[in-house]
Amino acid sequence: MKGKVHKYKDNVNTDEIIPARYLNDSSPAALAAHCMEDIDKAFVGKVKKGDMIVAEKNFGCGSSREHAPIAIKASGISCVIACDFARIFFRNSINIGLPILECPEAAKDAENGDELEVDLEAGKIENLTKGKVYFVPPFPPEVRAIIDRGGLLE
Repeated sequence: MKGKVHKYKDNVNTDEIIPARYLNDSSPAALAAHCMEDIDKAFVGKVKKGDMIVAEKNFGCGSSREHAPIAIKASGISCVIACDFARIFFRNSINIGLPILECPEAAKDAENGDELEVDLEAGKIENLTKGKVYFVPPFPPEVRAIIDRGGLLE
């Protein structure tokens, strides 16, 4: 997968990813329309299919709602890379088929607009803009199967 970086700070919480006021409609399209709205009003207008979110520490903290990774995936984001993730967000992301990678070096080096290429099978993240390569442990086969199917459920 290949896409542009949308970079965010530490401690992006699920209320910032999808504000609670939009949870009346849980359809992916409705959630995507308001993804990241409270911290980046321009996100929905600038994100392109295949782009990636990159953040630093504790991405996805806060409530355990599955709406947050659903909103991200439905917005067109192909992968989220961060120094680390809140555990429940990590599992919810895998459950809905959104690849997320913990790689502090890649997360800290990436800047808004950088182009990244990710090879999940090899555990390779390449910052094409900066000419840097990072490696993470590849997902176990069971997790890759969930991601490849698009999640646990259709």
